Amino acid sequence: MAQHSLAAKALDIFGYQPKLPEKSMQAYRSPSLFQPSKARQALRDAHEGKIPPLCGLYLGLSNITTARFIAPMGFDVCWIDWEHSSCNVETMTTMVHEVQFMSEGRTIPFVRVPGHDHAAIGYALDAGASIVVPQVDTVEQAKHIIHAAKFGRKHNGGRSVPPFRLIPNLTDGRYAPDVHGDVWQAVNDQAAIMIQIESREGIDNLDDILTQCPEIDAVWIGTLDLRVSMGFPANGGIGGNEPEWHETLGKYFEITAKHNKPRGGMALGPDEVFSMMQEKLDFIICAAEVLQLMSLQCDLERARDMTAHRVKSAKKEEEKDVVIANGKPANVSA
Repeated sequence: MAQHSLAAKALDIFGYQPKLPEKSMQAYRSPSLFQPSKARQALRDAHEGKIPPLCGLYLGLSNITTARFIAPMGFDVCWIDWEHSSCNVETMTTMVHEVQFMSEGRTIPFVRVPGHDHAAIGYALDAGASIVVPQVDTVEQAKHIIHAAKFGRKHNGGRSVPPFRLIPNLTDGRYAPDVHGDVWQAVNDQAAIMIQIESREGIDNLDDILTQCPEIDAVWIGTLDLRVSMGFPANGGIGGNEPEWHETLGKYFEITAKHNKPRGGMALGPDEVFSMMQEKLDFIICAAEVLQLMSLQCDLERARDMTAHRVKSAKKEEEKDVVIANGKPANVSA
C-alpha cells in the first residue's frame, strides 16, 4: 500500500492553526512593498542567532497563481527560479510582487537569475527581489555581479537607477534619510546578494572571492551541481561518502566561517537530513512546489491500490454469471 502523500495530508486543514515564529518576519518588511525587503538584515540576524534560520519555499515553475497561493503561508523566504524555468521578465516581476504583496511583506522574495547577465540582475532587483546568482567560480565574476547589483562607485556598483521604478514621493519613501542618505542607498542596504558555489573551482577561489567582494551577503552551496562537476553520482545533491567530497564541503564551511558569512542550502527530504543541515545553514529551502506536485503520483498509486479489488470482484461476478447460464436456472428461458 502506498503511503499518504503530503498533498493528501494537506486536505486535513479544518481547525489547523499555523505556527508563527516568535519574532515575526514583519520586522524585515520594506518601507514600501515596491522596494526590496530588508533581506540583508534578516540574513545577518539568522546567522548571529537572533532569529531562527530562514525557512523557505522553492518555486521551480514560473506560475503566477502558485506564487499568489503560497504567499500567505508564512514562509520566511521564497526562491523564484528564473534560471531553470521558461520565465520571462514580466512573469518574474509579477511573481515577485505576488509574494511581496500577498504576504504583506512577511515573505522575502529571492530570484535566482539566469547567469551573470547585467540586465537580468537589474530586472530582478528592480522588481523588488533579492538575488541568488548561480555558478560563481572566480573573483572576476563576483566583481561583475557586485557591479551589476549595487548603486554607486562607493559600493563598487555600476547599476543604473530606474527613474520611475519607484515613484517619487509615493513608493520611494519612508526610509531613514539620516541613515541611508537617499532611497538608492536604502535599496543597497535592503536587497541581498547570495552567490552559489557549484564547482570545485568556486570552492578553491572562495576565500579570494569573499576577501575582494565583501558586498556578498551569503554563500549558497550548490551540492547537486557541485557533485556533477566533480564527476560524482548526483545523488539528488544529498551528498556522498567520497573523501574528496567531504574535504570540499569542509573547505566551504571553513572559508565561510572565516569570513563570517551566512550560508544557504537545500534541506529537503527526511527529518534526519533537515536536522543535520539546519545546524549548519542560515537560509534553508525546506519545501518545493515541484516536489508537492510529484507527490500526486503517491495519491494516484494509493487510489489504484485501494480500488484494485473492484476489478477482481467484477471478474468473479462474470464467472458466476457464466456458471448460472450453463446451469440453466429456472427463471431463465431455454
